[in-house]
Amino acid sequence: MANIKSAKKRVEIIKKKTLRNKKIKSNLKTIIKKAEAEPTAENIVYAVKRVDQACAKGIMHKNKAARKKSQLAKKLHAAK
Repeated sequence: MANIKSAKKRVEIIKKKTLRNKKIKSNLKTIIKKAEAEPTAENIVYAVKRVDQACAKGIMHKNKAARKKSQLAKKLHAAK
């Protein structure tokens, strides 16, 4: 455990950020699963938007985001 006051503060901040990131990741996974189960245009567009937001916030790596968007687009075209 940290002894210095600033280190203790950082530990608390990291806990909050971890919780927030976990919540966003969990929500993102749910949205992606829904889009893959029902590949309608609205679901795919919404999922791609959320993937971009996660990528912008640094929650998802840019290459993973690009791969996921590509997979979603492929599913949409296959469904048509």
